[in-house]
Amino acid sequence: MPAEPATTDDLDYLTFVDYAISKTTAELPEVDPVAMRLGLTLHRLTSALVYDWESTVHRPRGFSWGGFRVLFVLWLAGPLEAKRVARLSGMSRAAVSALVNTLERDGLVSRRQAEHDRRAVLLTLTDAGHEAITSAYQAHNEREQAWANALSKPERTILIGLLEKLTASSAANDAKRRF
Repeated sequence: MPAEPATTDDLDYLTFVDYAISKTTAELPEVDPVAMRLGLTLHRLTSALVYDWESTVHRPRGFSWGGFRVLFVLWLAGPLEAKRVARLSGMSRAAVSALVNTLERDGLVSRRQAEHDRRAVLLTLTDAGHEAITSAYQAHNEREQAWANALSKPERTILIGLLEKLTASSAANDAKRRF
């Protein structure tokens, strides 16, 4: 563990984890510092990944991280009802609805009434949407590879296994979800 900075002015996004653990466990000794480090590190890594992907790949192409997620789900699993897009993307129905308004305006997604239920909306990628998502995903995967290259192939396999184990844990199963 690195030495604690002299002042909080010396902290940055990543060194704040060590500082937070030190300060928290000093005041609340019953806190599990390893669990805290795991949670903070996963959250910070996820935030850094999403920011990187959004700022280098998706925003330059004119869509947000959420817009990319909708296009990605429709590309791989569509056409789908909006509620299924919400579930598969991990977003709320309201968020998907707002994103689809923009994606439809931009000519990337079309929507129509589902045949089996007049209240349901069926979403489909347009040809322009297909081109946009496949182009974006190629660039997105290049950034994924850049991040993954920090690990050896065996380390990647181990990390994926550990993350999947967390995802399938009882805590994950008990967690509240947006869908």
